[in-house]
Amino acid sequence: MSFAETLKTLPGVSHLSALQLLDATGEVVATIENKPGQAGSLAVYNHLAQLHGAITPDAAKQALDIYAEHTVDARANPGKHPNIDRLIALIDNGQTLRVKQVFAQP
Repeated sequence: MSFAETLKTLPGVSHLSALQLLDATGEVVATIENKPGQAGSLAVYNHLAQLHGAITPDAAKQALDIYAEHTVDARANPGKHPNIDRLIALIDNGQTLRVKQVFAQP
């Protein structure tokens, strides 16, 4: 299944303005915003954080499957897909990122 097809099956994220990704010390290492170009990653990271409680190496492996054709492109072109590159690094380094939801204002 393509990324676009899989994305339609993930829970909605209209209630979020962003996700903050925190390292083991609680430092924000990245923010994924709910805006064009990042909304798909927001949905993927949010879904996996709900399933796994954080972005663990196992969650990252699942995310790479969800990203489908974009994972192939990211491996061939490091730096082109930073949200996928981050997942690959988590797997390679055995690291986990905690996720903090930033809710949209009503």
